[in-house]
Amino acid sequence: MIIIAGKLCVEAADRGAYLAGCEQVVEAARAAPGCLDFALSADPVRPDRINVYERWESDEDLERFRGAGPEPGPAARILEAEVSKYRISAVEAP
Repeated sequence: MIIIAGKLCVEAADRGAYLAGCEQVVEAARAAPGCLDFALSADPVRPDRINVYERWESDEDLERFRGAGPEPGPAARILEAEVSKYRISAVEAP
C-alpha cells in the first residue's frame, strides 16, 4: 500500500478557490483503479495550508493516475509543498 501525505501552501485568500478547482481531480482519483482514498482539505489552523492525503493499492495504480491527470496549471499557485510517499507493509486497527 502507498500513502501520499503532506501539505501544500497557497495564498490564504486563494485557498477556497484552489480547493474548489480541485474537486474534479478528487472525484477522478477516487474513481481510479487502485485508489483507496484521496482527500485535499483546508487546514483548520493555518489559512494558507491544504492537507494532502492519498492511499493507493500500488505504485502502478498511483503512476497510472498521475499520468492521466490534468495539466499542472494549479501547481503554479502553490507557494510551498511538503509531500512524501510512504510504503506501508502492514495495516491493523488502532
